[in-house]
Amino acid sequence: MENSTSITVETIVHAPIEKVWEFWKNPDHITKWSFASSDWHTPHAENDLKVGGQFKNSMAAKDGSVSFDFVGTYTAVAEHQKIEYTIEDGRTVRVVFDALGEKTRITETFDAESTHPVEMQRNGWQAILDNFKKYTEEG
Repeated sequence: MENSTSITVETIVHAPIEKVWEFWKNPDHITKWSFASSDWHTPHAENDLKVGGQFKNSMAAKDGSVSFDFVGTYTAVAEHQKIEYTIEDGRTVRVVFDALGEKTRITETFDAESTHPVEMQRNGWQAILDNFKKYTEEG
């Protein structure tokens, strides 16, 4: 895909890498954090976290007005370190996990798509990452 714009979002989760990794990969957890705002949810998630494996998160507006599947294929997986995948539309994503004792830094870099403004995409992905942080710290 010809796209030169990449976007990076980041957070520090106040939880050890083992917990962060489990909450990131387990579909039972994914359904509880993988949405950008409170009027959306993820009613179903599948995740085969290995090179060549796929994930599918069904994301939907709570009012039933719209939904879509966020689907990708893993291209690199290093436990407790990084995950890389390609989304169905050909864009790539790299997620890096840095263990900082009882904290974990997550840095997510993804190819921007051309439909929505970059700032809107950054805000959406950051909101999902913030939901992950909140859910993991409370869980």
